[in-house]
Amino acid sequence: MPTELKRWRCSRAPARAVVDECASSRPSTASHRRAVRPRQLRSGSTPHESASLVHDQLYDGRKIRILTVIDAFTRYVPAIDVRERYTGADVVATLEAVCRETGYPKSIRVDQGPEFISKDLDLWAYARGVELDFSRPGKPTDNAFIESLNGKFRAECLSAHWFLSLADARRKCERWRRDYNDVRPHSAIGYETPAALVKRSSATSPP
Repeated sequence: MPTELKRWRCSRAPARAVVDECASSRPSTASHRRAVRPRQLRSGSTPHESASLVHDQLYDGRKIRILTVIDAFTRYVPAIDVRERYTGADVVATLEAVCRETGYPKSIRVDQGPEFISKDLDLWAYARGVELDFSRPGKPTDNAFIESLNGKFRAECLSAHWFLSLADARRKCERWRRDYNDVRPHSAIGYETPAALVKRSSATSPP
């Protein structure tokens, strides 16, 4: 095994151990859920979303980029899309696919990276009636929802796995996304899962 690959393997092993330890020591939330009021449903269907690009690499050093998207109200993550590279047109393609399933948000908060300030995204947002809400340079707290998501995603998925190929990275990231949406209760939404809150919101929304 090449020396640099051995060194990289060693650097990732502690991250996997930390994730395993955290998972095994995570307290049960059943008692908390009984004491917390369900989150009040929003009126209408004008959600606000946040999006960001995350960088990582395959086992052989090839770079990958990942677009993450989160609904600020339900904490539902409709997409974690892995590609070798991302352009403004790629961002548009992913967001359009997401919005066809979930509806078009009122606004999307993004940073001022080249993919987000591109003419492709600007034209798409204008045509769809979506406001692009740009965070200030060097102010990640302006986009706190996506920063929190990306921190968990990196600690629990990107740093915990080897990605043997682009397809392998997509499978593992999608598995993490489904667990985040469908299995894990979130304290910020009354210890519901995001999927359950989305379902409850849809059931009470006017036709």
